[in-house]
Amino acid sequence: MSGKIKQSEVNSAAWAACDTFRGVVDPAQYKDYILVMLFLKYISDVWRDHYEKYKKQYGDDDERIRRKLERERFVLPMAEYKDTQTGKIEERFLADFYSLYERRSAPNFGELINIVLDAIEEANKTKLEGVFRNIDFNSEGNLGKTKDRNNRLKHLLEDFHKPQLDMSPSRVSGDVIGNTYIYLIERFASDAGKKAGEFYTPHKVSELLAKLVHPKAGDRICDPACGSGGLLVEAAREVGGRDFALFGMESNGSTWALARMNMFLHGMDSARIEWCNTLASPALVENDRLMKFNIVVANPPFSLDKWGAAEAEHDRFNRFWRGVPPKSKGDYAFISHMIEVALEKEGRVAVVVPHGVLFRGGAEGRIRQKLIEDNLLDAVIGLPANLFPTTSIPVAILVFDRSREKGGANEKRRDVILIDASRDYQPGKNHNALLEEHIKKIVSTCKARKDIDKYAHVATFEEIRDNDFNLNIPRYVDTFEEEEEIDVAAVEKEIERLEADLVEVRAKMKQYLKVLGV
Repeated sequence: MSGKIKQSEVNSAAWAACDTFRGVVDPAQYKDYILVMLFLKYISDVWRDHYEKYKKQYGDDDERIRRKLERERFVLPMAEYKDTQTGKIEERFLADFYSLYERRSAPNFGELINIVLDAIEEANKTKLEGVFRNIDFNSEGNLGKTKDRNNRLKHLLEDFHKPQLDMSPSRVSGDVIGNTYIYLIERFASDAGKKAGEFYTPHKVSELLAKLVHPKAGDRICDPACGSGGLLVEAAREVGGRDFALFGMESNGSTWALARMNMFLHGMDSARIEWCNTLASPALVENDRLMKFNIVVANPPFSLDKWGAAEAEHDRFNRFWRGVPPKSKGDYAFISHMIEVALEKEGRVAVVVPHGVLFRGGAEGRIRQKLIEDNLLDAVIGLPANLFPTTSIPVAILVFDRSREKGGANEKRRDVILIDASRDYQPGKNHNALLEEHIKKIVSTCKARKDIDKYAHVATFEEIRDNDFNLNIPRYVDTFEEEEEIDVAAVEKEIERLEADLVEVRAKMKQYLKVLGV
């Protein structure tokens, strides 16, 4: 089959493949099987495409073809199926989607898929080590007993074998597969509900954060709570070229694997994504010091309980020197980490937070005051409610700018812009959404730093201090709409007129009924 495949066709075909597991496997789990299969199909199609190209060039010179293929982004090795008792190799075949498709009726089909994934990992350790370790296609617990499991996996392979999912580079442009991956994650998030918080930030929210920190060529960009990596992808896109370096940390193993695959599918193979607990044991460390970044963005878990407050007092990186957040609310723990890893006098930080972060007192209030006194806070943006599948509450974005520090380019800027964007959204059946026009309005307002009636206010340090460092947006942005004055006399006259009309209508109705003999 020839001709380019449209983005919508790939999306629809990939989503249709989910029917194999829908209703049988929890949405938060079956996403892993679908996304791994999408990944396997993609690398198999790319490999075949390159093989055919070299075959035309070099004919039957298999050795030369093999050397050429080994210089590609990844290698598809031979997989071996061994007898579990004797260790004898029963079968050798190329570790790709098509070899599995040919064996889709095998009684040990789930095991064969695992063997192929293990072989691919082993052959591509630098880029893919550990990516498939948390997914088991031979799991009775997730996929059912052998007969049912084999049937489901067979249908899955057949769904991915459709022409609309031919992902050869000659048929699909570079961004399509990455976009499909993000599309599927969005659909899975909708199905998974609150569990989606582990792996998903709405695409438009990610786009907004990326634009607020405006990364540029040469920047090192980090997301210390990266989920499946969508926010890193958006930040990279905002750069507008390939001159950037991506870093991330994620505590959930299966979500970390999704992020690694996401980077690969977007051609960002060199991204360093670490599987670790950011607050307890950050892995992005150089010479026993936290790595520093030009841009730090995140949508961390809201008000995380038991985040490690006891250990934070003795943090070896001294991240919590402004104060240790409450043990039941880790919001300021993530904020403190993000600011400490942003480059001094230069780095920019944008973080999604619940509104309580703006006004809660105690330890949080003291940390907030210190951040403002240190002249780090640049913007506070209130977003609409019900944007996230995980919660219906409205959230806010805090933007910190270390160029406001003494010696930085913006050290003379002492004000903070507060924006109430809570009324700008597109209503949806399950969730509200930001549109491009809403994002542009927020970003342009942040850049202009001018008051806009009932939308934005540029607050001086003294004004914030007089409000006891409370950042609750309604204290600064008055969105009250005066009700239209009611003319009582006019309303009474209208009621009298309507009553007279009603008497006339009833009289006519009575005449009609009399004619009808009712």
